[in-house]
Amino acid sequence: MQNYLKSSDIIDWEHKEVSVKAKELAKGLSSHTDIAKVCFEWVRDTIKHSNDFALNPVTCSASEVLAAGTGYCYAKSHLLAALLRANSIPTGLCYQRLSRDDNGAPFCLHGLNAIFLPEIGWYRVDPRGNKENVNAQFTPPIECLAFSTQIDEEIDLPEIWAEPLPMVVNVLKKHETYSDVWQNLPDIETWLTTRD
Repeated sequence: MQNYLKSSDIIDWEHKEVSVKAKELAKGLSSHTDIAKVCFEWVRDTIKHSNDFALNPVTCSASEVLAAGTGYCYAKSHLLAALLRANSIPTGLCYQRLSRDDNGAPFCLHGLNAIFLPEIGWYRVDPRGNKENVNAQFTPPIECLAFSTQIDEEIDLPEIWAEPLPMVVNVLKKHETYSDVWQNLPDIETWLTTRD
């Protein structure tokens, strides 16, 4: 469980501004569930999704996302993980493989979180930000994610990672604009065929 509490280059909860924001959001709350809900809703509703709002810069680490106020789903999940880890709540990263237009290829990864809540265990949440036809909520033990798998090649990956997948970090670090990222969203087709 310690791996899901660590600070790192990407989940950099020991960064001063991240740590301060984490404590500010948790002020007056004592239960992990209450803290997780407040942090989730703050990231979901306050940090703007880069593509939804056509915003630069491209962000990756939690501190970058907090400073810029924007990020792709992956980056927003990095910030949520950092805020919760700063409050001693084990938090990991999860991924779904989804069709970009709900009609098959091309596919891409979508990033979200898993939070360890003492009452129920691991609980997945999606802080990407709500919009028309997207309504992610914090309603444990019932999952209410932004997207569900609809077609055969879409996959809910079962793993809970302590750190983001390298291919996700590479895309966010390599591209300079939100539109460049959108054109190069990571997919795991190659990885899926080689892991069996």
